[in-house]
Amino acid sequence: MASKKIYVTDPYLQPFKGAIDARHRRILECRERFSKDGSLSYGINNHLWYGLHRESDGSWVFREWAPNATRIYLIGEFNSWRRTEGYALKPIGNGDWELRIPAMLIHHGQLYKLFIEWPGGGAERLPAYATRCVQDPETKVFCAQVWAPETPYEWKHGRAGKRPRPLIYECHIGMSSEEEKVASFEDFRTKVLPKVQDLGYNVLQIMALQEHPYYGSFGYQVANFFALSSRFGTPEEFKALVDDAHGRGIAVIMDIVHSHSVSNTAEGLGEFDGHDDLYFYPGPQGHHPAWGSRCFDYGKDQVKYFLLSNCKFWMEEYMLDGFRFDGVTSMLYWDHGLGKDFGDYALYFDAGVDENAVTYLGLANMLVKEIAPNAITIAEDVSGMAGLAAPFRNGGVGFDFRMSMGVADHWIKWIKEKSDEQWSPGEIWWELTRKRDDEKTISYAECHDQALVGDKTIIFRLADKEMYFSMDKASQNMIVERAVALHKMIRLVTAATAGDGYLTFMGNEFGHPEWIDFPREGNGWSFSHARRLWSLSERDDLRYKPLYLFDKAMIRLIKKHDILSERPRLLVGDEQKNILIFTRKNFIFALNFNPVGSFADYGFSAPAGEYRLVLCSDDEQFDGFGRLKAGETHVAMDRRCPNGDPAFDHELQLYLPARCAMVYEKVK
Repeated sequence: MASKKIYVTDPYLQPFKGAIDARHRRILECRERFSKDGSLSYGINNHLWYGLHRESDGSWVFREWAPNATRIYLIGEFNSWRRTEGYALKPIGNGDWELRIPAMLIHHGQLYKLFIEWPGGGAERLPAYATRCVQDPETKVFCAQVWAPETPYEWKHGRAGKRPRPLIYECHIGMSSEEEKVASFEDFRTKVLPKVQDLGYNVLQIMALQEHPYYGSFGYQVANFFALSSRFGTPEEFKALVDDAHGRGIAVIMDIVHSHSVSNTAEGLGEFDGHDDLYFYPGPQGHHPAWGSRCFDYGKDQVKYFLLSNCKFWMEEYMLDGFRFDGVTSMLYWDHGLGKDFGDYALYFDAGVDENAVTYLGLANMLVKEIAPNAITIAEDVSGMAGLAAPFRNGGVGFDFRMSMGVADHWIKWIKEKSDEQWSPGEIWWELTRKRDDEKTISYAECHDQALVGDKTIIFRLADKEMYFSMDKASQNMIVERAVALHKMIRLVTAATAGDGYLTFMGNEFGHPEWIDFPREGNGWSFSHARRLWSLSERDDLRYKPLYLFDKAMIRLIKKHDILSERPRLLVGDEQKNILIFTRKNFIFALNFNPVGSFADYGFSAPAGEYRLVLCSDDEQFDGFGRLKAGETHVAMDRRCPNGDPAFDHELQLYLPARCAMVYEKVK
C-alpha cells in the first residue's frame, strides 16, 4: 500500500504542501550529490581521509582541511614539539593539507598537535578528526594521542537488533560509580550494566561520549567530535562495554551533539585556521546566545560531510545501534527556538526555519539507516515540528522517534502547582497521550534534566527534606509515604501511556536522593553529587529498594507482553474521585490518585472477560500497605454501566485503594 504524505493524513498541513515538498526535494538533491554509486554511505568517508592514519605498508599519512592556513606543522613527542620541515604539511588543493611519515617515526600512545599559521597569526590546534584526545592531569592541557594498538578489539557480538518500542536507560559513565571519582567504562560494564539487564531495559543511552574540555558540561560542550572521552577509559574498554551490552540483549545508542560546538579555540574548532567561520555560520549567527557556544554552518558541504562522517564513524567504529540527537530545536530555527511557544504550524515552515539544518538531519537519518537498517534515531525537540519524526517517504525528516518533552514538564507543574485533589485524570490522560498519529514518541517522567542542580527529581520534590530523615521503613511519615506512592504511580502511568517507548535516567528508577552537581569551583570541586548511591537500592531497611523492585516489575511486564505495541484507550476519567482507568492490549490499568478516598466495588464499562491482578503499587514488596491480594481475579459482568466507555457492554468492579496503581491482565 502506498505511503500517504503527512499533508494528506493531517489536513492542517495542506497549506504547507509546497514547503514540505520543497524540503523533500532539497534533501534528495543533496543526497544525490553526496552519494557514490547510489549509496550515501559510500560517499561519506571524511573520517577515513582526514586525520592520522596508518597505511598498508606501516607508514603514516595525516591530512587536514584548513583553507585559510599558510603553513601547518605536525608537532608532538616524536619531534620534541618543534616546527620542522620534516613535519610540515603540504597543500594538495581544495584547502586540504597532507603529510606522509615513515613508519618508525610515530608510535602508539604518543601525543601530538598541529601548529597552524595564517595571515597575521598562528596557534596550536587539535586536529579536527582526532579520534583520541587526552588531558594532562597537571596542566589540564589537551593533546591528540596516536591510537593504534597492535591488537585490534575483536567483537564477540553483533548489533542488538530492531527496537521498535525502546525501553531506554539513560546514563552517564563518569557519575555511575558510588565512589567519589570519575567512573570508567569498566566500572560501568561490571557494576551498572548488570543492573540495567536486571531491570529489563533494552536500550542503553549514553551521554558525554564525545570529548569535552569541561566535565561539568554533562558532555554537551563538545570540542573533539570524533574522540571518545578519555576520562572514562580507552576505545577498547568502550568497545568491551558495547559488546557486553549486546551480549545481554541491550542496544547501545549515544547522545550525539551536532547542535553546537564548544567555543574554545585551543581544544575545539573555533578559529581553527584563523577564520572565525570555517565550520560555523559567519557573524552573530555562528554564536549561540544562550549556550555561549558555536553554531555549525549546515549550509556548507564540508560541514555536512564532517557531521555525517561523524555519524558513520561512531556507528562503525563502536558498533552503535543509533543516536539520540541533542538540541534539535536549536538546530532547526535561526533563533534556536528561544522564547517561542510554537502554537502555529506556520512556524515550522516559514523563514525562521534553518532549512540547511533540516537537510542535514534528513541526510543523517538516511545515512544511519543505510549503515544499520535496525538502528534508531531520536530527536530531542521541544518545538513539535510536524514531520520531524515521520518517515521520509511520507514527507517527513526521518527520525524514528521524538522525545515527549512536555510530559516531564507537566509532572513538575502538577506537583508544584496543584494539590493532590486538584490533579485531573482527564488532563493527565490528555498530556500523556497526545501525539501526532504519523510520529512515534518516547515518554519519560524525568530524565537527566530534572536531576541537575537547580532542579529537583520527582522523589525530591515530593519528599523534600524528609528524604534525609524518613526513608527507613520503620518510620511512619505521611510525606514520605505519599512520595513513595506517587513515585510509583507517576512512573507506571507515564510508561503505560507512552506512545512508543519509555526512558528513565540512571538511579531515578529507585528514587535517587538529591540532585546532580558536577565538580566545580562553586562546590569545592566535589564529587559527592556526581555519583550514584547504588547501595541505597540494595538495603532492606530503606524504601529505595522497593522502588527499584517496582520499576523492575513494571518494565519487565511492559516488555514481556509488548504492551506498547497497541494504542491505549481511555475507559474512565473520573474527575470527582480522581480515578484514571484505561486499557492497552489485554491489560487494564487502574489508578486512584485520590489521597484519602478508597472505593470498593468501583464499577466501569470494560471489555468482557476475566481479569487477574498482575501488578499493584500497593503490594508490600513495593513498600505498599498490601490492601489487595496478588493474583486475585475479577470477571466483567454482562450488563451495561453508565461509567466509562459506552462501546463496551460489560461492567468490571474493582476495589481501588487510595493512591494506588493496579494492572489487571485479561486471562479469559
